[in-house]
Order: sequence, then C-alpha cells, then structure tokens
Amino acid sequence: MRARLGVDAYGTDDETLAVVVSRLLEAQGKTLATAESCTGGMLGAALTDVPGSSAWFRGGLVCYANDLKTSLAGLPGELLAAHGAVSEPVARALAGSARRICSADFGLGITGVAGPGGGTADKPVGTVHVALADGGDGRAVKLDWPGDRALIRRRAVTVALDLLRRRLLA
Repeated sequence: MRARLGVDAYGTDDETLAVVVSRLLEAQGKTLATAESCTGGMLGAALTDVPGSSAWFRGGLVCYANDLKTSLAGLPGELLAAHGAVSEPVARALAGSARRICSADFGLGITGVAGPGGGTADKPVGTVHVALADGGDGRAVKLDWPGDRALIRRRAVTVALDLLRRRLLA
C-alpha cells in the first residue's frame, strides 16, 4: 500500500504529521517559523507538541487582527487593502515574514475564515489560504472546505504541515 500511495502516505502506525515533519527538518538541518491568523497558534502548538522541537522550530507569530498583520508581521497596509486579509498574497506575505523575522529556513503562513461568522459571498466560511516560504517561489494553497470552526482550523494545520512535508521530500 505504501508503494502505491507514494508521497501521499506520510507515516505508519500512530505517527503524526508533525512528527514526520520534525524528522525531516532535523535530518536536513533546517528550521521553521510560522505566522498564523485563523488558526490562532494551533500550528505552532502542533509543532511544539513534538519533543525536541526547539532544535528546528524558531517561533511563531499569531496575527489575528489586521493591525497586527502590519505592525507585528510587517505586512504593508496596501497589501491588506488591495487583497483583504483572507487571500493568497497575504498568506504568502505572512509566511515570508515569519521566515524573515524568525531567521528560519522555512515559513508557513495561514489566513482564512474559520466561521461560523465572518464569511462573505467572495470568501465564505471555509476559505483558507496556506503558504510556504522557502527563499524561492514557495507555494500556496487555497482551501474551500465545509465544516465547523474546529474542523476548518484543524484542516488548515494539516494542509500547512503537509505542504512543508512535500517540500522537504522534493
């Protein structure tokens, strides 16, 4: 089964995605930082649940409010005005800022509408943008998933971890 699934299979038995990512980061001598909005620190918590995470996790920013996206993460106000907080450019900027501010090899950024309120016709509840900054072009993913607040936030963390895992395997 593992051979058939290839890179889509990430672990065996009870290995979590965070544990798998931690092994890859440690093996490659790489570091990670995060900047989160709608997940409110859940990504950082998942990463620091892994024993030994201080070897590769540099830190994270929780920028829930837009003014903190500018003052703490250093995002230009024009970027937020042009695209809105829930957008690919903002997710990419958060990832890049986390990487830069924390002096890490990789940055992960998450922004979205977890609900139950706050959605619009253009950006309904369940719209989440996840981005990876790696010093090159990076990568970004847009999620449009149904579910309640907790499920949307958990899925966003899972996608962020998997985005990094796939980059580390490339």
